[in-house]
This record gives sequence, structure tokens and C-alpha cells, in this order.
Amino acid sequence: MSIYAVYFSPTNSTEKTVKTVANEFGNYQEIDLGKRENVFDRSFDKEDICIIGVPSYGGRVPPIALERMKDFNGNNAKAVLVITYGNRAYEDTLRELAEYVTDKGFCCIAAITAVTEHSIMHQFATGRPDEADQKELLEFSGKILDKIKNTSSYDELKLPGNYPYREYKGVPLKPKAGKECTGCGLCAKLCPVGAISAKEPKKTDTKLCISCMKCINVCPQKARKLNSLLVKVASKKMEAACKSRKENELFI
Repeated sequence: MSIYAVYFSPTNSTEKTVKTVANEFGNYQEIDLGKRENVFDRSFDKEDICIIGVPSYGGRVPPIALERMKDFNGNNAKAVLVITYGNRAYEDTLRELAEYVTDKGFCCIAAITAVTEHSIMHQFATGRPDEADQKELLEFSGKILDKIKNTSSYDELKLPGNYPYREYKGVPLKPKAGKECTGCGLCAKLCPVGAISAKEPKKTDTKLCISCMKCINVCPQKARKLNSLLVKVASKKMEAACKSRKENELFI
């Protein structure tokens, strides 16, 4: 039996949440779906356990995360699904991920929707997952382990979400390089979708950019930023939906 922590996590929040769970299962291997150079042709064994995590983008799974898993062969390996979102809503994300990995041959035995600090508007869910979240995730990981030890067959999980999935066309907030940019190229190297030119890292292909904030997160000079006025307007629109604390949801 092998344990895998599988994640798409441009700003590290999903990665941390997935690893919090995976660590309770023992030593694990990592599969970072955000690294373009990785090989994602994977065939798993029936006894394997995969903790698979993605952020919710507008209530959907980021298409690039699904693309990177297209050559996965689950072979009835057990899957624990993790959805992270910035305190607004995750809508169809969990159902979409569950249906996708089931189609790839995984058996979904548990799922988590976890609130993490918003990747763009950091005033929402600031500091989450917090201590209470961590405790809850650890306790739930124990329940999943108990289920694995005491269950020989698994019923289909009843998960929220709708089909057809809600439409998501992305957001107009695209990071740009400012005058502080030294042209080091780190953002171009680490961009999950290759939207930044390696030769001219100050340039971004806005059609390719998925607004994942990876470039802002990794820039050593803090030179990549969003238009502050657009962020302010978006924050105002999101305030009603995001200001009150949402709780994690656990499915088993």
C-alpha cells in the first residue's frame, strides 16, 4: 500500500491542507499537479490511498488540474477528496472532482471542503486554516482511517453539487509585473500554465493566465501585483458572501 498526496496548489493552501490529512496516514509520496515538468501518467494499486486536493475556482475544479490527471488509472484505489475555497462557496467543485476521479477508476471514500484564506482578497478567511480547523481535520483523518480498517466495501458518497456544472469564465484580475521586476524569470518557470514568457518575464499572456496567483506568491521582489482598484471593486461585491465565517464540511 502506498499513500499519495496529490494537489494543485498555486498559493500552497491546498497543499498544506492535503498534507495535514496525508500525514495522518503515514509516509506519503507527493504529486504536484502544478508543475509543468512532471510526468502525470500514473497507475495506482487497489490498496493505495490518494488524498486529492484542488482549490475551487468560481465553483469549479481548475481545468488544468483535471488535464494533469487525465492519464491517471485508479484501479479502485481509495480516494479522499479535498476542496479548498476562500470562504465564499465551493458550489459544484466537489461533485465535479468526485465524478472525474471516479471515472478514472478511483473509489471515493471520504471528502473535505476546507476554508482557506482567499488567494486574492486576503481579508476573507484570513489565517485559515486556523487551530480549530487543524484539530477538526486531524480528528476527521482518524475517522477515515477507522473506516478503511473496518470497511470491506464502500457505498457511494452523497456529495453536494449540480449537473450541468455552473459556468465559469475566469476572472478579469490578472497579475502584472511592476517596476520592481528584475526579470529573474522565477514566475515564468513556476507558472502552472506557462502564461509568462521565459524570455520576457514582464509579459503575461492574459488569455492563458488562470489568475491562480502563483506568480505573486513566488516573486522574490514582490513585483507582480493586481490592479488595486479592480481588487477593491471585486472585494466590495464579495463582501456579503464572504464576511461571515464558513465552516469546513466533512463527508464520510
